[in-house]
Amino acid sequence: MAEFDRQTLNTRASSAAAIDEGLRSYMLRVYNYMGIGLVVTGVVAWFAANAAVTTNPDAAVGQLRNGTLVTQWGALLFNSPLQWVVMLAPLAFVLVLSFGINKMKASTAQLVFWAFAAVMGLSLSSIFLVYTGASIAKVFFITAATFGAMSLYGYTTKRDLTQFGSFLMMGLFGLIIASVVNMFFPSGPLGFIISIVGVLIFVGLTAYDTQKIKESYSESHGAELLAKGAIMGALSLYLDFINLFMMMLRLFGNQRN
Repeated sequence: MAEFDRQTLNTRASSAAAIDEGLRSYMLRVYNYMGIGLVVTGVVAWFAANAAVTTNPDAAVGQLRNGTLVTQWGALLFNSPLQWVVMLAPLAFVLVLSFGINKMKASTAQLVFWAFAAVMGLSLSSIFLVYTGASIAKVFFITAATFGAMSLYGYTTKRDLTQFGSFLMMGLFGLIIASVVNMFFPSGPLGFIISIVGVLIFVGLTAYDTQKIKESYSESHGAELLAKGAIMGALSLYLDFINLFMMMLRLFGNQRN
């Protein structure tokens, strides 16, 4: 009987160790996808911004944007109907991934995610024209530290964050509505409030989404489902990071003269 109990305990211990190792590998995969996505976005944004401006008057179309001459490519990107395509394209990719992930192969979903990250780079390239490079770097590191702390909390806490999920999602929808209103009826005070509330919401969503991704590991079976789950988890954390970064940039970024 004692021998049987020891064998049972050893089996359970081995099983728990295997689950822990698998979970760590899964979360590392999620963070790797997210990190590479951020790199792709940053590189595309930087190159697009540099291609959009010039210090050579002969190469410019004669328009100034924050004191910088805009090239023909920049005018096309920032001062034409194409800007709306660039702004709305990331939403289309998110919808495709969210509603079509079950019909895709994991390799296809991964390519869509990289394409989404690249299009996001085009959409965010204008920040290099509005804010100084030093302030963008400063806010990026502040965002990374905040995101890392909250994601670690979401991964390690024993507290169930589900109860906060619905509250955060309601706040997110309210934030979107307020942002749309502020887009058509610009207001400095409202923009400031949106940024403050946005930081709080995306800080909470970072912890909540991390815990949800962690718990989803036990619900996924098979390499294909795990790969798709990692991509969707990376998408959630990527969006949390980008939105948190943009909210903080509006609060702490230094604009060009």
